[in-house]
Amino acid sequence: MAVQHLSQFMQQPYVPHMQTALHLLRYLKGTADFGVLFNSSPDFSLRVYCDSDWGACSDSRKSVTGFCILLGGCLIGWKSKKQTVLSLSSAEVEYRSMSKAVAEIT
Repeated sequence: MAVQHLSQFMQQPYVPHMQTALHLLRYLKGTADFGVLFNSSPDFSLRVYCDSDWGACSDSRKSVTGFCILLGGCLIGWKSKKQTVLSLSSAEVEYRSMSKAVAEIT
């Protein structure tokens, strides 16, 4: 979420934006050796969870959608993104979130 929010200001960043970007880069450098762990369970079921926040951006009133993909209980993919269009209802936002998740799986 931090990267998504920060990326909105990278066209014309001010000093606080650059300080935050440098802080985030230092954090990422310190966690470069972290990895994804898989458990030894024989369960290889694929589960996907998606959600959205209708009108989350206070500037543009666009919604934020996200999903995560789990294989056998282990996280293998995720995404959170501000939608490119302005949705008129929460049902429309949820539908767009589901369609993005299904597109990623296929």
